[in-house]
Amino acid sequence: MRRPVALRLHAALATMALAAVTGVVLTMPEASAATGGVTGYATQNGGTTGGAGGTTVRATTGTAIHAALCGRASSSTPITIEVEGTINHANTAKVSGDSCNTAAGVIELKQISNVTLVGVGSGAVFDQLGIHLRDASNIIIQNVTVRNVKKSGSPTSNGGDAIGMESTVRNVWVDHTTLEASGGESEGFDGLFDMKDNTQYVTLSYSILRNSGRGGLVGSSETDLSNSFVTYHHNLYENIDSRAPLLRGGVAHMYNNHYLRLNESGINSRAGARARVDDNYFEDSKDVLGTFYTDAAGYWQVSGNIYDNVSWSGPGTENNPAGPDPRSNTTVTLPYAFSPDAASCVPGVVSRTAGAGRGLLVSDGSCSPQTPSPTPTPTPTPTPTPTTPTTPPTTAPPGGANLSIGAGSDGSSKADGTSYGNVRDGSLSTYWSPAGTTGSVSIKWGSPTAVSTVVVKEASGAAGRIGSWRVLNADTGAVLTSGSGAGVITFARTALSKVTFEITGSTGTPQVAEFETYA
Repeated sequence: MRRPVALRLHAALATMALAAVTGVVLTMPEASAATGGVTGYATQNGGTTGGAGGTTVRATTGTAIHAALCGRASSSTPITIEVEGTINHANTAKVSGDSCNTAAGVIELKQISNVTLVGVGSGAVFDQLGIHLRDASNIIIQNVTVRNVKKSGSPTSNGGDAIGMESTVRNVWVDHTTLEASGGESEGFDGLFDMKDNTQYVTLSYSILRNSGRGGLVGSSETDLSNSFVTYHHNLYENIDSRAPLLRGGVAHMYNNHYLRLNESGINSRAGARARVDDNYFEDSKDVLGTFYTDAAGYWQVSGNIYDNVSWSGPGTENNPAGPDPRSNTTVTLPYAFSPDAASCVPGVVSRTAGAGRGLLVSDGSCSPQTPSPTPTPTPTPTPTPTTPTTPPTTAPPGGANLSIGAGSDGSSKADGTSYGNVRDGSLSTYWSPAGTTGSVSIKWGSPTAVSTVVVKEASGAAGRIGSWRVLNADTGAVLTSGSGAGVITFARTALSKVTFEITGSTGTPQVAEFETYA
């Protein structure tokens, strides 16, 4: 039987032996097609293609999902797993293999890449069972329901998160899902859609998040500032107490979402986070945008939003609502194009498109839901970290003033006894190290500053440890250049508020004494 276009996800000819695994059915491939196409920040950093070009299998248990991952030739071999039925604790066991790292009681997408997980048939429901991404890249999750995942009580799964991402996760597209709980933390639930510990380039689209104390977060604490570049569009947040989402550092873009009954607070931008908030519809809610429960300020750019029966509390030491007349206090430049619907029609469009089992309808920007058109399947892009230098450092010293002096700094993590500020103090005797062998450090300014050259200097005794790296425009997520080894690094002159040096490979613990920047 010919599957609908929207479900023919990147299949290719396959004869894998997975058919022998209980609960896994090998499905015959059809002409490759996409499901309307990835959008937002997930299109950046090499793009998000999931299991494009790989084998397609059918799974009806959690154990079968794990078996499909473990049956691949490698942890990066592309695969599309079509899921049908109810996945729960009783049918989700650990499966071992060289291409997987799974656990019982949770769908574990750990230390893997190039995977699509899509609900088909009469639907896929993950009942009290969370989906966990860790050290993963190029993942698509589509057309599934995840409900009532608990962190306390019985049974527990995934720390109480419906979908949770942590520890160097890149390029994830979550689309047409329904994520729901039945209460807040006191009832045993946590977040519906959480990102922490260096998670970047994520899009959540056409999804429903409802009946939860916590919608989701970006960053687990005021020091977890390594997460960024997240797009939320055409989602319904309904009956959520707070965190819609909570942003700690980084950049996020929210457009065409319908926020209905946010009971305590909504978009909580704090700890230097910058949120671009375009053409959303806020309804019957309180404090839908601002910095809440902290004195660590965040920022926002607002345009075209509608505030329908929204109440605002007064400002305080740890309470800075954006309303009652929200105005922009930052500028966020996007690296991708988007065509928003007018805010006035967002409730209608979202009600017809968002959530699992809705036919994967999308909007074309004219307030009219459309069946997604097939698009050519791109060549799958594995983890985009360069392993060979594309821009070798030079030795010629730059001219002019070092712009890092007097600027700010932050990063993904820091080893004990080191500091982000050490890379801009003008001293080669102090340094920053990440908590492991990879990580990032950034220089930031209060307003856009033109930069064309950075100089990375290693501490004495640590020369040669830095291997592959990328220099990023942290305002947009764009990769300015990449290469290997410390030294003088040049790129096209760019005006930005924050530039990041990301170490993606090393021969030991890196020690960056200075991260100099020049116009």
